[in-house]
Amino acid sequence: MITKEVTLGHKGITKKIVMGGNNPVTLQTMWKESIVHLYKNNEQIESTLKQINDLQILGCDIIRFAVPDVESAKSLCVLAERTSMPLVADIHFDYTLALECLKGNVAAIRINPGNIGSFENTQKVVEACRDNGVAIRIGINTGSLPQDLLKLVLEGKISRSQALSETAAREAQIFEQLNFDQYVVSMKSSSVQETIECNKYYAEKYNNPLHLGVTEAGPLIGGVVKSTMAFSELLNNNIGDTIRVSLSSSPENEVIAGREILHECGKRKGGVTIVSCPRCGRLGFDVHSFVDRWQKKLLSMKKDVTIAVMGCIVNGPGEGKHADLGIAGSGSKVVIFKKGKIVRTIAPQDADNAFREELESL
Repeated sequence: MITKEVTLGHKGITKKIVMGGNNPVTLQTMWKESIVHLYKNNEQIESTLKQINDLQILGCDIIRFAVPDVESAKSLCVLAERTSMPLVADIHFDYTLALECLKGNVAAIRINPGNIGSFENTQKVVEACRDNGVAIRIGINTGSLPQDLLKLVLEGKISRSQALSETAAREAQIFEQLNFDQYVVSMKSSSVQETIECNKYYAEKYNNPLHLGVTEAGPLIGGVVKSTMAFSELLNNNIGDTIRVSLSSSPENEVIAGREILHECGKRKGGVTIVSCPRCGRLGFDVHSFVDRWQKKLLSMKKDVTIAVMGCIVNGPGEGKHADLGIAGSGSKVVIFKKGKIVRTIAPQDADNAFREELESL
């Protein structure tokens, strides 16, 4: 089913992104640090804006910030005025913080109507979003199930996946009552299967854009595995309009992981593809350290090319012959090759400079 379109953006200067419909699946992350006093510190503002720009270059489309207090709301407004990256305010409990953020150019507000008090509080946020052309994301997780649904789950009458889907439907109905349709829905569980099931249940009945995520997915390796399993199942069934890989790791790793998932699921085209061998006893070149040094640089490039980084001549021009550019160990030397043909043989200490020169010539 094709979902309806929802525009993330502000009537101010923020770049707008359209989710749903036939638009590309977007990629987002969440800021990992407090921004409570940022608005008072220009040096910190500049540093944060640089990091936001770096994430954008890597392929991030949206960044969400926790807003637990007024000072954080002020800081987010300052950032939103100075970047083209759509920024989302993550609000819990206090609806007035959403109103404070809407004084600036935030692109969307993340709330759960069930935890910000009365219907009247939700209405105030909705009206302010409507006035400012700002979207809302409904955030549901297994810790925010209504008591009646939780009781049914504990009694075994419905699954937690069904409860998540029903909770999201109830929250969405509040917005429908207010004639507000610019909202995205997310239902998250730390269970891969529950994440898949609840999104499938919801997608069968409703056409609201879905934000996919496995919440509290864990450290880098475990979190990437869980997210990949959940997202690939859903995306390959055309369910999901935006994703976030939630990791106990850096925003950069969340973006890189999400980018690769979208690429392998056929939801994101172009850019650099890195092929590298795992390394073995034939090692003639330190693949791991080279990839670590070059990964962000390569992934930030706009060229649609494949780069191979191989440890030895077996995996080099042989298995990597399809690569537009590759580098591999060859005894005591390092070779650089293009489409399987060796173009340079150099000493290991010259590898980075030689690789850079060949990369710039692509």
